Parts: sequence; structure tokens; C-alpha cells
Amino acid sequence: MEFFNSQESLTTIQWVLRAVFAYFFMLIIAKVMGQRSISQLRLLDFVIALIIGNIIAHPLSDEQLGLKGSIITMSVLVVLYATSIFISLKMNKLRKFIDPPPFPIIENGHIIYKNLGKAKISLDYLLSEIRKDKIDDIQKISLALWEPDGTISFFLEQKYQTVTKEDLQIKGDKFSLPRTVIKEGKVDIDELQKMNRDELWLGNKIKSTYQVDISDILLATVDMNEQINVVLY
Repeated sequence: MEFFNSQESLTTIQWVLRAVFAYFFMLIIAKVMGQRSISQLRLLDFVIALIIGNIIAHPLSDEQLGLKGSIITMSVLVVLYATSIFISLKMNKLRKFIDPPPFPIIENGHIIYKNLGKAKISLDYLLSEIRKDKIDDIQKISLALWEPDGTISFFLEQKYQTVTKEDLQIKGDKFSLPRTVIKEGKVDIDELQKMNRDELWLGNKIKSTYQVDISDILLATVDMNEQINVVLY
């Protein structure tokens, strides 16, 4: 593992090995940090991402720097990160510092201009986000909250909200997420087992409904009534 240590120069294969090692180590780091850091880049996540990215970048571009120091430093940072997240779940003050509560930037159709400065966004940015949400009039907005992850949540006045089946007193079917049983011509055995079905049942169902082979199917889903929807290549 000579590529792991600092040297005057590295061969091509040593550079490759160093990059491969760093790549898989970063995958482990991301796994340990959990989905939260991937889906929601909040204050603590942002700081850790910047530091780790900077630490691993140097030994990947400078042969005179070994990987040992970077690996130890990143490992300590991940432990500190995980500890901070755990403690924040127990301590309200720390949680408010790491994940501050949302605050309003629009109330009852009126923009709270001082809170735009608190969120560090411009009026043009706010208007852009409003357009992205397909809202054509600020007066229709009952409340807009600046969230800790840097997004804006919009809540329309009651009279501008979409009418639901409950509003019309229409009884709807129970929601059921269709199961994907075939992807790119390959049967998902696990999904079939969850339905207490097998490949023979699936093959017969497809042939009786669509008269095609499984290998010709790009995507196939089954709903709660065991109705199959097929998308061909």
C-alpha cells in the first residue's frame, strides 16, 4: 500500500489506487452520515461537506501528502457529526442552533421585508420561487415560510386551494402504490413474493392481457386489484 503514504512521486497506477480508495471511503462516510446529509443540506451538513471535500482533495492532487492524515481527520469529523446530531435530538437549544425553526416571509399576502434580509434572499428571488410554485398573485398567499434547508413553503388562502374529494363529499378509493414487478425485461422476484405470487402467475397474466414476452417489457406494474400496466421497449 505504498500509494497510501506520502512520496516524492506516484506512478499512474498508484494515483489510480489512491483515487479508488478515496472514492470507496467517501461512500462509507456518506453511508455513516445517513440519508439526512444527502437529502437535506442544512447548516451542520454544509459545514461538514465543505471540510471533508477540502480534506480529501489535497492528497488526491499532491503526491507528497499521504492519505493517513486525511482518513483519520475525516473519521473524527464524522464521529463529531454523528454525536452532534444525536445530542441535538436530546437538547432543544442545540437543535434550534443546528436546525433553526422556519420563519415567515409572507403573511396574509404581505411581504415581511425585514425577514428577507434574515433569510439573505432578494425580492427577485422570492418572486422567482413564487412563479415556480405557479402562484400568479402574492395576495393569494396566506403564509410563506423560510425553511432551515433554504426552501420556501407556500400556503394559499383557503378560497384559492384546490378542491378535494372530501370537500365535495365524494368517497375515493384507498390509496395503493403500484408494485414494480418487471424492470428492463427482468422480473423482480421480491415484489412478487410480497404479493404472494410467482413468475408463472405473472407470465400467464401478461400473455393473457398483452400477448408479449417478458423480455419485451421495459416496465410493468401491478395495482391493488392485480391489474397489470405494461410499458414496452
